Amino acid sequence: MHPTRMLLGTSILCACVMACEAPPEPQPLGQDSAELAWGAFPSDGPTTTSTPIGLALEMDQGAGVPLKLRSGQRFYINQIDMRASIDASVDEGVDGLDDEGDFKSLDWDHTTFEEESFVGQPNQDGSWSRRRFYRGADWMDAPSFFIVEQINAQGHLTTYPIIVGTGLEHLRTPLDSFFARRLRAIQWTNDCESPTSCEGATSFTEEALVELRYANGTNPNFVLQSGTTALRVRWTLKPTSPYVIPVEQVADPEFDYGFDMDLVTVTPPGPDGFYAPGESVTFQFTLMDGSGTPLHPPGVMPSYNDVISGADESGIQYYRAFSEPFATYYRRKHREKQLMLAVMGPIQNNRPIRSVVDIFQSIDFSTGIVTAGTQTADGIFGAVTGIPSFLVTLGGPAFWDLPSTDTWTFTIPPDSAPGTYYAVLKGRRTYLGQDIPKSTVLEFQVGSATPTAPHMTTGKCNNCHQGGGSFDRSLHGLDERSACTTCHAPLNFELEGPVYVRSHFIHSRSNRYDEPLHKCKNCHLDKPSIQRTSKSACLSCHTSYPADHVAAYGPVTNMYVGGGDESFQQCSTACHTNHPGSGF
Repeated sequence: MHPTRMLLGTSILCACVMACEAPPEPQPLGQDSAELAWGAFPSDGPTTTSTPIGLALEMDQGAGVPLKLRSGQRFYINQIDMRASIDASVDEGVDGLDDEGDFKSLDWDHTTFEEESFVGQPNQDGSWSRRRFYRGADWMDAPSFFIVEQINAQGHLTTYPIIVGTGLEHLRTPLDSFFARRLRAIQWTNDCESPTSCEGATSFTEEALVELRYANGTNPNFVLQSGTTALRVRWTLKPTSPYVIPVEQVADPEFDYGFDMDLVTVTPPGPDGFYAPGESVTFQFTLMDGSGTPLHPPGVMPSYNDVISGADESGIQYYRAFSEPFATYYRRKHREKQLMLAVMGPIQNNRPIRSVVDIFQSIDFSTGIVTAGTQTADGIFGAVTGIPSFLVTLGGPAFWDLPSTDTWTFTIPPDSAPGTYYAVLKGRRTYLGQDIPKSTVLEFQVGSATPTAPHMTTGKCNNCHQGGGSFDRSLHGLDERSACTTCHAPLNFELEGPVYVRSHFIHSRSNRYDEPLHKCKNCHLDKPSIQRTSKSACLSCHTSYPADHVAAYGPVTNMYVGGGDESFQQCSTACHTNHPGSGF
């Protein structure tokens, strides 16, 4: 649909809503107590009901997912997740979504197959799953809007509605409601005979997804009215079939909104202020709400089952991959919600870890800690634990009732180089409608009291990543990019872990990145930083390479890194010393 027609349709729909159901005795707009307001993001820390809180909305298979919200709170829409899916027994791509399911009334013309990838590990029955990704449908590319209404038990408006939009697929503007805009469809083949072939498959799932997140501002925000029992969401692409999200108001919740972390060393350093290589260092963390109230007792973390079932109501989140699948860029990585603690260093040697990590081969079964990088192989030490331990989460339901801990001991390898090291904690909290990331970095010294600093080969991210897309509000809630290395090692079941792979892939697939992709200087700081050629570096951006490369290095078999473990090996030091149009 033409953007002008879409805007006109939205205006007519809003006019009908306002004319048919006038809100009761509205307060004057533009005052602190106004029912609608505009403003900047609030600072971190304690909140009141006047603090605008980012609200996450979810609509699944035509129904709104219920919310508990603090009574009388002021909110803005920070995230919208929508999903419609059907099952099929024949391979029809995603054509079935045009005939049945919640999105069948949308315009599916021009739907285009983009690329495919197999899941990196087998299903429980030994079969494999393949993902095929589709974009370009008219409804995906068109601008559309969501009109969010508060309604009472009788279905009547309790105040003015607010409007947020998807923005445009091929143009990012300052007027966008959200920084991230991802509308697409996926076909899952669930019973492939091998990780390379789905011949004879008869089990398929077709799903359409809307992912909007990282609001570019608190514009507009609204006060939750006392009589509100639900939010009614009208999508301009489906104006006659609104979604209703039941709302339960909580008058005096146990915790505040917001998310903070404290991370300390329990083991004191030596008399000269540093730890020795080979020494064990114990760390303890505390997860807190915005007011600093701990979300768990000292020394104890809730069990995996308590968090996943919702029995623990603090908002702490654990790894969610057992309840729904994820795919980098294409499907809901923000909902994975892994809580992890990592140690890495020395930071002056910071670089991507290119050794592929098999968790079960790299884990210390006495501590649950996984070694991701070594001084010998990677030039940097990296170790990480999941919380709960990977031994618990990957061990299966028999272990999921075990309590976890907030105290972990890492051993610094004897061959560790001196310098500054990082302990990094990252997680996510979902509480009373708010869904936000947070990370923290603790520096400590090993082998020397002299601090060292990382040498970054990329930068200028903040030229685009501003407002809602700034790193302290998006992704893991961390703007210290040098601390990402350990958690972003390539895993044998998810090779696209390294940040350079994800950066190349996401920016090359996004239609909203508005700089030339071939101009490496947009992100890279110097020419040497683009000279380590490998399949993972090149084929995370390029979707193919020349026939002589195919003959020498094999066909492209992985859309993220090109191939398998060999994708991280440097293939040449003589070729590709520059990139055409790189700017260097």
